Amino acid sequence: MAFVHIGENVMIPEKRIIGIFDLDNTSQSKITKQFLTNAEKESVVINVSEDIPKSFLLCDHPYHPQIVYISQLNSSTLARRMESSSKDKEKSYV
Repeated sequence: MAFVHIGENVMIPEKRIIGIFDLDNTSQSKITKQFLTNAEKESVVINVSEDIPKSFLLCDHPYHPQIVYISQLNSSTLARRMESSSKDKEKSYV
């Protein structure tokens, strides 16, 4: 199983990641603001950032419908890490 480091000391199984979103771009949308507000009310938001948050990840979870992780890493960095973990996984099968 491949894992993606999303900040601080937190690693998420790659297969659990549904989407990676840039907070600057998506937080301007009313729908995204409402989604994040509802997620906070439902206590399914985990902040793994001690710095200014730059992105959030929507993840599947075995005990909840979804979990939102807030990260200080930008979305392109997280996407590259996810691609890198996929390539490493493919190499292990060869």
